[in-house]
Amino acid sequence: MANLKDDIIKLCCAISSNKKIKAAFKNSAKGAAVVGRNCFCWRADRWSSRFGGAVGGVLAWMTSDQFKPLPEILMEMAPIQQEQLYSDVMAILGTLKWTDVPQLIAKVNKNASLHEQVLGAILNFTKNQLKAEVRYED
Repeated sequence: MANLKDDIIKLCCAISSNKKIKAAFKNSAKGAAVVGRNCFCWRADRWSSRFGGAVGGVLAWMTSDQFKPLPEILMEMAPIQQEQLYSDVMAILGTLKWTDVPQLIAKVNKNASLHEQVLGAILNFTKNQLKAEVRYED
């Protein structure tokens, strides 16, 4: 099953790469909390307050929504998350047979309905399980 799971993850990466999909995790609240905490902790005098605000601002910027290519995110997921995506996609593929990843990708891409269903599963997984915002690159 490990090979099947790897094949499915590679299929998902290929489809999301072809569609130029990017995703970002919503961290803006975390960044705002960092700014507020730093300003509060370092408000003893004017210089400390400015330093705390500056550091908090940099940290907030670093944790802000940063879009990454979805294939990169899919490859970096924990095994349990990959297993969930594998299950979701296999429910769509059913009894489809393939010998290697290029053949799997070709079979899915040739069938428009199947391709759209797999793409839908990838997007639903990204939005609902990973809680990420999805964007198509221009």
